[in-house]
This record gives sequence, C-alpha cells and structure tokens, in this order.
Amino acid sequence: MFKQIIVRTPARSVVDGITSQNLGKPDIELTLEQHEKYIETMRKTGVEVRILPADERFPDGNYVEDVAVLTDRCAIVTNPGAESRKDEIYGMVDILKDYFDDIEYIKAPGELEGGDIMRVGDHFYIGQSKRTNKEGADQFIAILEKYGYTGSTIPVTEVLHLKTGITYMEDGNMLAIGEHTRNREFTEKYNVVEIPVDESYAVNCIRMNDYVVMPEGFPRTRKILDDLGYEVLETPMSEFEKMDGGLTCLSLRFVPVK
Repeated sequence: MFKQIIVRTPARSVVDGITSQNLGKPDIELTLEQHEKYIETMRKTGVEVRILPADERFPDGNYVEDVAVLTDRCAIVTNPGAESRKDEIYGMVDILKDYFDDIEYIKAPGELEGGDIMRVGDHFYIGQSKRTNKEGADQFIAILEKYGYTGSTIPVTEVLHLKTGITYMEDGNMLAIGEHTRNREFTEKYNVVEIPVDESYAVNCIRMNDYVVMPEGFPRTRKILDDLGYEVLETPMSEFEKMDGGLTCLSLRFVPVK
C-alpha cells in the first residue's frame, strides 16, 4: 500500500519541454489545472501528497518519476539520459533524505530514467531505451541485489520508456501495446492485456492501492479495466500527452522508510 507521493508543480517553461509528439504546445493554464486534478485523484487513493514548487530551469521537471526510483528499502537517484534533465536530480536528493536513510546513485557513464523501471513484486524490469543505457541498467541491478531485489533488462525500441508501453496492475495483469504484447518474458508469466492501438496512450495506468488511475477519455481501455474488476479513477491528461508525459511520470509513489 502506497502511503506517500511526491509531485512537482509544472513550470511555465513546460511548453519548451522535450517531446516527440506533433500535438502542439501545452496550454499552461490547462496544464496546471490538470495537475491539480491529478493530485486530487491521487489523494482519493489514500496517499499523502507532497507538492514541490515549480522550477523554471527545468521544463520537464514535473516528471519527477524519472529522477528517482523508490523502494521499500532504499531510494535510487538516477542519471537521466536526456542532457537537459540531468541536473533535476539535485533538487530531489534533499527531499528524499526526509524519507530514506539509504540513498544510492546511478553514476556516469550510466544513464537511467525512472520511466524505464517497472516493479513486479521484488523484481524490477529495466527498459533499455534511448534514455536508459546498459551501464545504467547494470548499476541499477547491482544496487537492487545489494538490497535483496532482482532485476533484468527489456529492450524498448518502439516507445520512449518501458512504462510508455507496458504497466503492471498487480494481480498478474499487465496492460501492454506493441512490442511488449509479443515479449515472451511477459506473456509466459502474466496475463498481458493488449490496449487498442488508437488508445495506446492509456496503457500508462497506475495501480494505486485499491484503485487503478487512468487518463480520462479512453472508453475501451476503461471497459477493459472494468471487466478486470478494478475500481477505476480517471483524470485528464491531454496537456501532458503533448509532451510525452504519462500518469506514472508525474509522481514518485512509495512507503517512507523513516
């Protein structure tokens, strides 16, 4: 059960963030409104929310998941693969000290972003993508093993991050698109449910305690989750979608160790 999340208010510079989409620039006021709704939705799942202030130096700084991976034994500060995001980690370290005694670091030339990490029990799948390299994955696995976890790598070629293409809903269920629907590492171990191509953005859902949080406006994905028996909460994400941002990107979710 998650007890705490950390989010960061989007900066007005969010319009200058990194994106591969051709969906136009986000509307800053609508972005802020949707971020507030995201926080409201997450609170409904029973967690406390710590809201960090906007930092205009970092247009992508509201995607806090990429700068750290939080476990129930330690925090791991990443080294983002996007050059413009590397210094985001320094604004997070002191925050994490409030919740964790043990903080580990991914060091150059290793690169790793939290969007490439999917936890299933005590095992962590690490996407090797344009943002996470082999050295970063190897360092991450070594840290995991130090704390009694395991990890393995998954190739990511069709989407930005691992969790852009597959997410774990607990109970043995995974939502997936594209290459991950065909990966035997997943299909032989889990119930892999394919999300419709025209709703592929909605694959990035979050299992939050007794709920599944999903982006608003994807009725077929909503029906899939309803049929699987989940209690679903929807929240609008149109402005974040323009910037390659998903639900998981916007928060760090954890149980404080301290």
